[in-house]
Amino acid sequence: MEPEPVGRITRDDVRHVAVLARLALSEEEVEHFTDQLAVILEHAALVSALDTADVEPTAHPLPLRNVLRADVARPGLPRDEVLAMAPAAEDGRFRVPRILDDGTGAAPGDPG
Repeated sequence: MEPEPVGRITRDDVRHVAVLARLALSEEEVEHFTDQLAVILEHAALVSALDTADVEPTAHPLPLRNVLRADVARPGLPRDEVLAMAPAAEDGRFRVPRILDDGTGAAPGDPG
């Protein structure tokens, strides 16, 4: 079975994909990736042309089996001991830098 011919990928195709991926590519990179993607698409065409009618679908080439332990609740460390090791604690909790704007005008990262 012959693979169906794949249309040659163009520099414009690569630029379009770069825009979608929010990548800034130089002209040299566009040329380089145009060649690379053409080879990848040619290989994909060869693979898709294979007769896989008698091949059972699989997610992994080897039979795998998860080995899991029983999920048993165990006592944790005492809160005071854990908070004593923290860089900052307040009111029985870890104190961390703010990372989201809470509408107060304080800059993210400022310890509110």
